Amino acid sequence: MIEFIEWVLLTLGTVCVTLILAERYGAEIAIAIYAALTIIANVIAYKIVLLMNIPCPAGVIVYSSTFLVTDMLCELFGKDYAKKAVISGFIANLIAVISIYIAISWKPAPFMSPEAVEAFNSVLGLAPRVVFASVVAYVVSQTHDVYAYHFWKKITRGKYLWLRNNASTMVSQALDTVLFITIAFYGVYPIFDLIRGQYIVKLVIAILDTPFLYITVLFSKFLMRESIEVSTS
Repeated sequence: MIEFIEWVLLTLGTVCVTLILAERYGAEIAIAIYAALTIIANVIAYKIVLLMNIPCPAGVIVYSSTFLVTDMLCELFGKDYAKKAVISGFIANLIAVISIYIAISWKPAPFMSPEAVEAFNSVLGLAPRVVFASVVAYVVSQTHDVYAYHFWKKITRGKYLWLRNNASTMVSQALDTVLFITIAFYGVYPIFDLIRGQYIVKLVIAILDTPFLYITVLFSKFLMRESIEVSTS
């Protein structure tokens, strides 16, 4: 449990630093990081690990951190930038899937061992059903997160940052978990146990990401004020 929390804090902390840089150098950095996180999450998701004795894909921490990015974009740059991030992530993953399919289909060089080729294909090769499930869950959950965050920000009139962060992320994570596991594994594994277990893990990550959103917003506003003072001096 302690090790898991350490890994979550390390990942969220790294993402937090890049988001602060986005305020200095532009929202495009946050959008690029978001797209990169979604690809990384899908690549490393092949490995199943135990978190709090719950089986989860190894990409669960990385993927959960994408919701921190969209919330930050909504908070500092507006809903349209968060929507751009979701679209960029979708296109990036589409290109990644096509590229992986081409790489697997390509005839390997004669000096590559059959074991190496088989390992490459088994790790990167994705079943069509899993790919479809991932796409549906991604589009629905990430789009919901953007609009839900904007909705709660409007309802609370810009107050209670913790409320809109958790209210949007927790529901979005539920949608993502239910859709992905149901579509990908219905009839193969006991989906209720998988949904319950993975959602508990995602809830823990969602709670832990709230302080990082506060840190990002505070540092970003500080940098914004500093930039204004320099430009007017």
